[in-house]
Amino acid sequence: MDDPVERGSTRLGRRAYLSGLGAAATVGLAGCATLSASPPAYDRTQATFDPPERSYDETYSGGDVTMFRRGVRRLGYYPDAAVPDDPTVEWSHPINAVGHTAAKSSPRPTPDGEGIVVASDTGRMYGFDLDGERRWTAQTGATYLGIHGTPTIVEGTAIVGGYDGSMYAVDVETGDRVWRLSRSALDLAIAIGSSPAYWDGVLYFQTEHKHPASGRLWAVDAETGEPLWTDDQDIGGMPHPSPAIDPATERLVAGSNDGIVYAWAFPSLSFEWSFETGGEVKGTPPVYEGKTYVGSWDDSIYCLDLLDGTERWSFETDGIVMSNPGVDPERGVVYVGSGDGRVYALDAATGERRWSTGVGGTVLGSLTVTPGAILVGSYDTNLYALDPETGAIRWRVPNRGHVTSEPVPHDGRIYYAERADLRDYWNDDRETELVEDGHVYCLGPGE
Repeated sequence: MDDPVERGSTRLGRRAYLSGLGAAATVGLAGCATLSASPPAYDRTQATFDPPERSYDETYSGGDVTMFRRGVRRLGYYPDAAVPDDPTVEWSHPINAVGHTAAKSSPRPTPDGEGIVVASDTGRMYGFDLDGERRWTAQTGATYLGIHGTPTIVEGTAIVGGYDGSMYAVDVETGDRVWRLSRSALDLAIAIGSSPAYWDGVLYFQTEHKHPASGRLWAVDAETGEPLWTDDQDIGGMPHPSPAIDPATERLVAGSNDGIVYAWAFPSLSFEWSFETGGEVKGTPPVYEGKTYVGSWDDSIYCLDLLDGTERWSFETDGIVMSNPGVDPERGVVYVGSGDGRVYALDAATGERRWSTGVGGTVLGSLTVTPGAILVGSYDTNLYALDPETGAIRWRVPNRGHVTSEPVPHDGRIYYAERADLRDYWNDDRETELVEDGHVYCLGPGE
């Protein structure tokens, strides 16, 4: 039987969780690298950048890299993935124990394809082999609200930020720390929920700050953890989303809790435009064919022009749009989940609805696109596979808690993580009680 996630108590106060970011900002961190609080000049220019031809099979630079949503375009598109017809749980391990409602960290395959790395909301990172044997566990300093971003793996190093405001890099074979970028070097960030985008030796991510609530975009050396650049652009609302990069149109975009989408030229990082939605922007916006797709808490998804930020179309659902949309570049369809408990398939060029399907509960996490199935987790505790042409439910697999990570297909299996099963989390008059840890899962083809 799996060991439960280690923790100090099984009774978890919701109010304590919600106030945790402020407490995290005051915690001193030992063992931090000494880095300049004033980053040196960013030396990349448009003149030295040769944008590649548009290709949706190769979504990042170099073959020794894997990251959230499969690459810098954040499409969540896996063109070679085979989804089992009748999957069963091959293995699972407890990793999550915290009630914070941010989507959970997604498992990522190592670049050699032989292992899986996943982070937890207890602040630990885990390395597993494909058959579920735990290779190592690495404890970070993010012990309060943990880690919700997904590790970016560059060659042999997994890199992810925590809700303590620091960024961590660990060896994927051993779990040993390679470097740590402390919050003091990131202008006293209180949290990093943004999963780093990697391009040509550099990591790009957002940090969250308090007093006032705000955010920053950073460029950091992936090998050393040294900050290279940060912007003086005023990002409001403590941004959680991960940046997306479209090398073809030379744009980097990211959203924030202030309801605004921001865009920079890439790789010069000069600020280009902003677009205000009617609600908070929590999800990561994929970029495709010169456009980006942004979900908002005003119940809508927006299609914006990457060059100037003009609105191409919008589509209204019956609930907040917090999930990360997935894009199928072969079909020209964007798939998005909503707080109304439905998944929508929209024409990427026009926004016309092709179909919608109910999945039993809020869709908060990422939608994964494969040629034969759309994979999506729901607050009803099931992972679903939907037919990409019709929306028909191919299968669903029950779990313990809300499924909010990206479902990641790899080598004929599917890997994903869930939130813990918590009693009275939404009851302000009672303490939240942990019923059962949230697990990381591996689904296989069964017999």
